[in-house]
Amino acid sequence: MEILGKEAMKTIKRALMGVLACSGLLFAGAALAVGDSPGGPRVNEINLQPPVTKIAEELYHLHTFMLILCTVIFVAVFGVMFYSMFAHRKSKGHKAAHFHESTTVEIIWTIVPFIIVVLMALPATKTVVAMKDTSNADLTVKVTGYQWKWGYDYVKGPGEGISFLSTLTTPRAETDGRQPISDTYLQEVDNPLVVPVNKKVRIITTANDVVHSWYVPAFGVKQDAIPGFVRDTWFKAEKTGTYRGFCTELCGKEHAFMPVVVQVLSDDDYAKWVDDQKKKMAAGADDPNKTYTLAELTERGAKVYAANCAVCHQPTGKGAGQFPALDGSKIANGPIAQHVSIVLKGKNAMPSWAPTLNDVEIASVITFERNSWGNHTGDVLQPRQVADARNGKLPEGGDHLAGAAAAGGASDAAAASGAAAGASDAAAASGSGASDAAAASAAPAASGAQ
Repeated sequence: MEILGKEAMKTIKRALMGVLACSGLLFAGAALAVGDSPGGPRVNEINLQPPVTKIAEELYHLHTFMLILCTVIFVAVFGVMFYSMFAHRKSKGHKAAHFHESTTVEIIWTIVPFIIVVLMALPATKTVVAMKDTSNADLTVKVTGYQWKWGYDYVKGPGEGISFLSTLTTPRAETDGRQPISDTYLQEVDNPLVVPVNKKVRIITTANDVVHSWYVPAFGVKQDAIPGFVRDTWFKAEKTGTYRGFCTELCGKEHAFMPVVVQVLSDDDYAKWVDDQKKKMAAGADDPNKTYTLAELTERGAKVYAANCAVCHQPTGKGAGQFPALDGSKIANGPIAQHVSIVLKGKNAMPSWAPTLNDVEIASVITFERNSWGNHTGDVLQPRQVADARNGKLPEGGDHLAGAAAAGGASDAAAASGAAAGASDAAAASGSGASDAAAASAAPAASGAQ
């Protein structure tokens, strides 16, 4: 048994050494593959990110203080334990003491932990209270979590009225392993949240579908976004730059594909950004009463699809996993009413797009899907029809599958009719041949009788 125990220990040691060696190779490979992410995590980083807000700085110091305190306790407790075991071991003739109670010891191990807990609780409570104080904000932004993107609405303060969606822009070729990943892999978006420096920003979080969580480590901010509930938090960035975070609540298939990117600008640059955004909004304002051409809707729909639909249904329209293909699908080629209904109401893992996209965007993306890849329906859905569909009046027509089936049925019927006609002609020819043969055989007989 003793030999077996020694062999088992050797095996365990070899296994641990192998695991450590493999881990070292993996970390080394990761370090060679990418560099530090600007405004995000560094390669092989083991500490918290450098803080850029007072709250994050307090959390950093609190974390360090707790770690030192726990280390001191660990060293003290295990130091006394190992010293006692070594200095009073049986081989030196020591015998274990037998006692049932000690009032002094009980007082010590009650008071000392109480003091330690108080030392930990006081600074922690102070920081938590400060984290919850969202009053007197200079800017208020509503953050809405979607599968799998973030929506930002500037509710109050400079930039009020601006709203947009923030979607991952990492190329699919990188996520699929077809090209090397960049330093901002899964941490780059098309529209980052933009805020001014040294201004208190209140963040109001909610969600459209499932629970998400908005997290930026450098700000010391993490707040859950829950459907049907409104939560809030705040930050005040003290340095300009770009800071990155991510969703920290498992929210489905593309959970890793919804990063948080915040750009902190100087007051002058922020004012310029607000002015530019409002000009873009005024210039690109959609007219829901306009009658658009197929080309206009398809061009706009391609952008809407890339920003909202391609992450699940793929840029090629071939779908992936639980998300069906649109290329050649019954939805994109069937009744247009069914297509509109699914986009507005959602189905299974697909969320409702009615609260997210306006009438022009929905009309554009549906027109694009019905006239792209292998779909060539020629259908044009106007924004007015989408507005009617929101009120229960779905558009009619567009069932190209039924038309194809009818055409196929007509072809089959024509073929069957032709086949029947051919059979009739063959039968007639056969009958005629039989008559001629009978006549021919009857003629010699009649001749012999004469």
